[in-house]
Amino acid sequence: MSFKIAIIGAGSVGFTKKLFTDILCVPEFKDIEFALTDLSEHNLQMIKAILDKIVESNKLPTKVTATTDRREAISGARYIISCVRVGGLEAYADDIHIPLKYGIDQCVGDTICAGGILYGQRNIPVILDFCKDIRELAEPGAKFLNYANPMAMNTWAAIEYGKVDTVGLCHGVQHGAEQIAEVLGAKSLSELDYICSGINHQTWFVDLKLNGRKIGKDELVAAFEAHSVFSQQEKLRIDVLKRFGVYSTESNGHLSEYLPWYRKRPEEITKWIDMSDWIHGETGGYLRHSTETRNWFETEFPQFLASAEKPIDPAKRSNEHASHILEALETGRVYRGHFNVKNNGVITNLPSDAIIESPGFVDRFGINMVSGVTIPEACAATCMASINVQRMSVHAAVTGDIDLLKLAVLHDPLVGAVSTPEEVWQMVDEMVVAQARWLPQYAHAVPAAKERLANSKVKTKEWAGAARRNVRSIEELRAEKAALKQAV
Repeated sequence: MSFKIAIIGAGSVGFTKKLFTDILCVPEFKDIEFALTDLSEHNLQMIKAILDKIVESNKLPTKVTATTDRREAISGARYIISCVRVGGLEAYADDIHIPLKYGIDQCVGDTICAGGILYGQRNIPVILDFCKDIRELAEPGAKFLNYANPMAMNTWAAIEYGKVDTVGLCHGVQHGAEQIAEVLGAKSLSELDYICSGINHQTWFVDLKLNGRKIGKDELVAAFEAHSVFSQQEKLRIDVLKRFGVYSTESNGHLSEYLPWYRKRPEEITKWIDMSDWIHGETGGYLRHSTETRNWFETEFPQFLASAEKPIDPAKRSNEHASHILEALETGRVYRGHFNVKNNGVITNLPSDAIIESPGFVDRFGINMVSGVTIPEACAATCMASINVQRMSVHAAVTGDIDLLKLAVLHDPLVGAVSTPEEVWQMVDEMVVAQARWLPQYAHAVPAAKERLANSKVKTKEWAGAARRNVRSIEELRAEKAALKQAV
């Protein structure tokens, strides 16, 4: 087989390498072309060097090109994969730090909440540019695979306004299933049969079977509480499981910022999170992790390049959806997964226009969703709160309506639990002004926002958050890695 895959945001080096090696685990794909594109020429050259080394070491005919010209990369592509972060870590820091001034403590801030909504405002105009290029330049019928957050908003915009065949992909379901299999004592993940449904990062394990035996709430709660690690790291998820009756796919830290009950009081936050790793609820945890990872890669690049000499091992193919979807579409080998698509009645008790995450099967005929799923009422209510925010956020991003943007932020569950309307209005003004270079649709609103900020009487505070860790230096990271290696 010979076709072209364009990867936008390929400078996300580790993730691009994973997608690349996964796809080349499919024997029929050895003759394909990967077209890498990114704004950073530096990052592009690093990832191209790594992928070229993989191709050379495995004696493959695979073609790898790299260009900062996105349209050149997309031209003739059958599949376009996006893993972009518009504004990079600089804008992301604003997503975390500015809301803290108004008492909003986020762990990740890239899906909803104040940070996720502004992230969507930056991403959506760019996503629509991608869609325009795909319509004009890609192979007819090309498929757009979006890995970038905010997942639901990006996918919503690409489908509704970009008019491109789009699917959103995330790995939260797989990671949650791995946890459940472990606490239940499964010998392998294949023993666990599960159905997850909801919206991205608020997807729920609505049906669980271990070797054909149905697993109920009480058994699952007992299994998690008996686990020496997860009982400490996933306290909030276990509490939600007890109250809702089903386990959430999303990490303790992510889930904590999507619900209005666990992060609204600083003194309560530490009761529900765990500081052993960023993903369990640390203030600005993913920002810290992303900063450290970038610094680490820059310093350790020779080691990453050397590791690329290892042969590709199909047994180590990851559970990221992309390679399996492409394999199913191209070969007809059926793949079952959980995908982000427009609802259109798939989940009976969520709106038809929402982007849902639910089970589907892929073969030569495309992605075929399992329809007629009804999720528990409490899960639907929680999803609806986010869907309403997502809908307003997408429409604000497309129209540049700053008043609608403020209303979207005001209706976010955590923001609404912490901040007053006056604080939200000022916070959005401050974020739009700080990020103006990435928000062209709000250029007309920036002068008035600046004037309001100059005359505002709303008080803010300098606050690092309830559970903050400092960014570690390369030397500290190296020492910790050496200590862990020695301990093993």
